[in-house]
Amino acid sequence: MAADKPGLFALMRAPFFSSIFAPLLVGTLLAVFSRGEFSLAGFAAMLVMGVGLHAATNVYNDIFDTLQGTDRINLHRNDFSGGSGFLIAHPELLPRMYRVARNSLLVAAVAALALMAVSERRFWPWLIGLYLLSAFFSKFYTAAPVKLASRGLGEISVWFAFGPMAILVAAISQNTLFHPYIVSAMPITGLSTSSILWMGQMIDLQADSSAGKRGMVARIGSRRGRWGFLLIHLLLIANIVVLGLWVLPHGRFILAALIPYLLLLPRTWKIVYQFHDQPDRLKAAAAWNVQIHLLMSTLLVLGLGTMLLLK
Repeated sequence: MAADKPGLFALMRAPFFSSIFAPLLVGTLLAVFSRGEFSLAGFAAMLVMGVGLHAATNVYNDIFDTLQGTDRINLHRNDFSGGSGFLIAHPELLPRMYRVARNSLLVAAVAALALMAVSERRFWPWLIGLYLLSAFFSKFYTAAPVKLASRGLGEISVWFAFGPMAILVAAISQNTLFHPYIVSAMPITGLSTSSILWMGQMIDLQADSSAGKRGMVARIGSRRGRWGFLLIHLLLIANIVVLGLWVLPHGRFILAALIPYLLLLPRTWKIVYQFHDQPDRLKAAAAWNVQIHLLMSTLLVLGLGTMLLLK
């Protein structure tokens, strides 16, 4: 029935936009903190650009995971891993999903042009390059012939896109580039999003391997993969500590972003360590991991906002 078909926001998997909002807000706050000025026009254009690129990424990933067979054989699909399954239930949606993905890239391109119009000319090559690379990642994370996710390069592209690239676009929207504050914060949000991807790969390991989607977890197995999950979080924690204690003035406020790790990471890691090869048991850990991501991102943004107010 038509009423059962997903709407536009469902197709774009809008609840996952937190992964792009976090770096864009972090980059903006740090740029304003370092420069002392705020461009509302640049901020608005940058947000539209980021959301458009993320929406295209989500939809393309759904399309090609289905066409390549991963979603069809995934028995452990859940809210935190795997594709949406929309095309399996509604294969007639394929043309519409292609349109949504392409239109999202078009909207992002228009927003990038608007951002160029309000940015200094010296930033234009950076904006063009960042848009083109983001659009490339958006489609070819799963699409042939590149298939980054199948070559063990998906994790790197996700970290790069949701960390350094997104934060740099946000900084440029405020006419800032490689300021030490910006560079020091670049890994954090990418690592947080990578932890969600890594957990999803552990849950989807069987389906991914069967479909030839050989990400890092599929290559090293869940036993070693669990340590990769822990390493991602430890690197993130270290980055926040260094940024808060040694890089930023009044940086102690961002240390509040560590609270979710103190409260939730031990129980999450316990599940991952014990049940790394049991997808159904890992779903609870995936839920906790998303909560860590959301809370850390929120507290980091609030901490940076507090720094800015006290400057």
